[in-house]
Amino acid sequence: MKERASTTNQTLGEVKKKTLDKQEHLWELSRALAVLASASSVSREREEFLRLVRKEDVDVTEWKGDILAVGVTEKDLARDANSKFENVILSKIDSKLGGLLAEASSEEDFSGKVGQSTVLRITGLGSKRVGLIGLGQSPSTPSPFKGLGDAVVEAAKSSQESSAAVVLASSEGLSAQSKLSTAYAIASGAVLGLFEDNRYKSEAKKSTLRSIDIIGLGMGPELEKKLKYAGDVSSGIIFGRELVNSPANVLTPGVLAEEAAKIASTYSDVFTAKILNAEQCAELKMGSYLGVAAASENPPHFIHLCYKPLSGPVNVKLALVGKGLTFDSGGYNIKTGPGCSIELVKFDMGGSATVLGTTKALGQIKPLGVEVHFIVAACENMISGTSMRPGDIVTTSNGKTIEVNNTDAEGRLTLADALVYACNQGVEKIIDLATLTGACVVALGPSIAGVFTPSDDLAKEVFEASDVSGEKLWRLPLGESYWETMKSGVADM
Repeated sequence: MKERASTTNQTLGEVKKKTLDKQEHLWELSRALAVLASASSVSREREEFLRLVRKEDVDVTEWKGDILAVGVTEKDLARDANSKFENVILSKIDSKLGGLLAEASSEEDFSGKVGQSTVLRITGLGSKRVGLIGLGQSPSTPSPFKGLGDAVVEAAKSSQESSAAVVLASSEGLSAQSKLSTAYAIASGAVLGLFEDNRYKSEAKKSTLRSIDIIGLGMGPELEKKLKYAGDVSSGIIFGRELVNSPANVLTPGVLAEEAAKIASTYSDVFTAKILNAEQCAELKMGSYLGVAAASENPPHFIHLCYKPLSGPVNVKLALVGKGLTFDSGGYNIKTGPGCSIELVKFDMGGSATVLGTTKALGQIKPLGVEVHFIVAACENMISGTSMRPGDIVTTSNGKTIEVNNTDAEGRLTLADALVYACNQGVEKIIDLATLTGACVVALGPSIAGVFTPSDDLAKEVFEASDVSGEKLWRLPLGESYWETMKSGVADM
């Protein structure tokens, strides 16, 4: 065992020297790619964010604009003996249209289910079009309302409209807090629905939509604050999407590190940044991480951003760790065959994109009482003469040795050193975000993320947060018997 560990340390020294040589010769290339990424607006503030206008005391039938969208539940579509809507708002709109809305919803079999919508070109209202958008049976999560905001934007885009309004058919029973949460969800859905990543197209059609009026959900400073929060969070999500969408020849590990440093510089009142190069990672004995990075012409960059509040005590210290493989060929266990999706593995840095998107949002929101460490071990998993081989043994920064049976299991190798580093920051809780295995998609589908944790308390906090955000999660087991499958005959694991 000692002999093997010693061999690993010797190899680590060779990797360090070769990587430093690569850094020297490729500096100009890295700079050129950084300029390209900057020109592509990878982390640029979006100047065309949707303008959200709040109007509470507006008669929806007199609202002036292009498209009036009404969010309806299945219950809202109930009819009386004369086939008239019982819902007050729907009845009022329908009477102005001479029964056209009721007739069209029946003909098109619109029942208010989530995902259903119908839009009519009309006369008789202040708007040119009116749309019904389904919210389902009885929406109890943010998702249907986010879908409402997105659907309004899609309807406006398809008909090249510049203004829209959103109203719920039944909002009178909502509490003040529910109205705020609903407005937040609608605004988030609209802002994210408006986003289109056209940076790499020579010609792109721009949206003509300039305003959305949210009617009937209140006014005042509390709503203003909630909608600003929606904009801040959405800007972080959009930044993350831009990072994931960027091709690997643009978004190298070095460029990802530069984007992280830009965030820290933009919000320098609450953020500090530390970017470690290969030599510094070698000094910290990150053999697992550097083993994955060894084959690439683009040197690795270890990213550490730290958020500290402007004032007041720190009550909790957290770490967010994101997998940062800007491209994953699979190494010598190369991704091949139908369904391998090698052309899509630029998204293998999705965890790091989520982490850095969160930094952008936090830089704007500036919450008190919490210190957060954002950690990304950015690199590529490529093939060359210096590649890690199947059967190699690498040593992590805490001294544990790992036998590499499959070089396409690179994510857990980079995360091993990243998680050790996170533990050394004195944090109380760590959230690790990673596109770790396609098996999770097979198990849960494309829209539900798997959660693994031995802590019931932490799981509860994560699921409470998912309820607020509308994200879908499912907890998967961590059985004691699983540890047996990780045992190696020649290494610690």
